[in-house]
Amino acid sequence: MGRTSEYKKEHDTKNIFYIKKYGKMHVCLAEIIESRHMTRNALARATDTRFEVVKKWYDDSIASIDLDVLARFCYVLDCKPEDLIKYQSDES
Repeated sequence: MGRTSEYKKEHDTKNIFYIKKYGKMHVCLAEIIESRHMTRNALARATDTRFEVVKKWYDDSIASIDLDVLARFCYVLDCKPEDLIKYQSDES
């Protein structure tokens, strides 16, 4: 078996086209701002971010991550990206 076919066979099990359930990313902003006794409005003002954007992060309903918003949240909340975003595999 050639090197390419060995690689393909080994990695097919991790291909998202074949595996429908690959897990989900979760945003933990609600827990972090509540632990800091901060409101969504205060975070929006402190980060110069629209309230609607903060609400989507708070509700864990964002479709994509704006790295600039993530950086502003981390700066104001004094946390790391891995504190705000968690991966949960479907196997958990």
